[in-house]
Amino acid sequence: MISRKPFEAAAPEALGVRSGDILQYIADLEASDTEMHSLMIMRHGVLCAQGWWAPFGPGIRHGLQSHTKTYAATAVGIAYTEGILKLDERLIDIFPDESPRDPSENLKLLTVRDVLCMGCGMDTMPPPSGDWIREFLHTPVNHRPGTTYMYNSTGSTLLGAIVRKKTGLGLHDYLKPRLFDKIGIDAGNLRWAKMPDGMEVGGGGLWATTEDNLRLLKLYADGGVWEGERILAEDYVRLATTNQNDSASEKAVNPPATDNFLGYGFQIWMCKPEGAYRADGAMGQFTIVLPKQDMIIAITETAPGAHWAQRTLDITWDFAAKVTSAEPLPEDPAAYARLTAKLASLNVGNPPCQPYSPVIDRICGRTFRMTSGVFGPFGGNFMSGEGPDPLTEFSFTFDNYGCLWHIVAASGQQEDIRVGTGGLRLTNILGKEEDATQLYLAHGSWPSEDTFELRCRWLETCIEDVYTLKFEGDGVTINAANNSPFQFGGKAPAITAVMA
Repeated sequence: MISRKPFEAAAPEALGVRSGDILQYIADLEASDTEMHSLMIMRHGVLCAQGWWAPFGPGIRHGLQSHTKTYAATAVGIAYTEGILKLDERLIDIFPDESPRDPSENLKLLTVRDVLCMGCGMDTMPPPSGDWIREFLHTPVNHRPGTTYMYNSTGSTLLGAIVRKKTGLGLHDYLKPRLFDKIGIDAGNLRWAKMPDGMEVGGGGLWATTEDNLRLLKLYADGGVWEGERILAEDYVRLATTNQNDSASEKAVNPPATDNFLGYGFQIWMCKPEGAYRADGAMGQFTIVLPKQDMIIAITETAPGAHWAQRTLDITWDFAAKVTSAEPLPEDPAAYARLTAKLASLNVGNPPCQPYSPVIDRICGRTFRMTSGVFGPFGGNFMSGEGPDPLTEFSFTFDNYGCLWHIVAASGQQEDIRVGTGGLRLTNILGKEEDATQLYLAHGSWPSEDTFELRCRWLETCIEDVYTLKFEGDGVTINAANNSPFQFGGKAPAITAVMA
């Protein structure tokens, strides 16, 4: 049974933080070329600011990418606390059937602790497959475990497989009564991507809310204790949140991300401010603990590249440096009123409005069949090994609200997607309740007479897709792009379809 008490909230000044400094922090974040989605600031265990940029909201789960790794490591930490596993256990002893018959000397040394701190000693990680654990354990361990650093998302997912091997439970079922229910995370609202064998993708497959992330890192900030109950062993928290592996080699892999060069704990990064650490997911999913200020900051955003994600951290360090008072500050009703108004009116920006084109009469209700390329909202998942489910045909039926975009995918799945053209994103619920993402927002406009631009996003992700459809005669050429650094460099090859 979940035990969830709302966090206490107070004006920033009551907690030693200036409302004006938070306003400047928000202004700097909004000016940094990232798309902000959420921000929560807690000091002394009390919330002093929280806001979501519409259309995002506090109850909407958000793709975490590698922030998921901290949840996977927490499962290992709880199993360690319960005495189910030891950090120095060897992988070949945990997975004897999947290990080579004649393991290398380095593989013989590989332990749970090495996996936790990205010290597997490998130079590559295997792609997802039905036998991914065996393939992981057959990947050459070229370096003595614990002596080198390589970011290894398959290894992070193996942490969940270790827990499953020891307990018979996957990450979700293991964590629900031991973590989620106790610290107030609604397990029913979480979604997971799965590996081909059904294992949750602990390396990057969780969807959760911003507050869920804050609650998880508050557990670490409080030394592993929640409302008087110890959930994580004190020594595990200390190891997890301090440097266990030198990550300076990340400079060669990801030069702009300077906060990645400072060391790594147990699926937790060290940060520039003294004693600070963070859970971190691609495109700017951060939950940051600043012990010196007794402060936790949780952020979700879309940062298209490492440079902009690092900029968010740099802006955060500038803000944190202003928080120096351990005592309440004098009230500032005017600044607090401005902050309250700002937090209530956050918005990612309104889409363009151009709903008219003479082409509408010619294409309205007509079916287009794909002739080349991959087009459509169902993109698959890399870690689970799922490929895209491309469209085979589609049509647009226009009305005063916009249009109905009828799509048929290769799998046979059909959807009718409402697309707004009046300057509004219309929300659609697609697929099944158990799907990781269901909320699909769609907007269309005509930047020129022959070109229809679709801007679509799965709200529970960082990604906005932009489809530019150029109609010529009975054919249409489609260019697809998005703001992801992981998918075709943000731009896809041309796609074509023809009117049936």
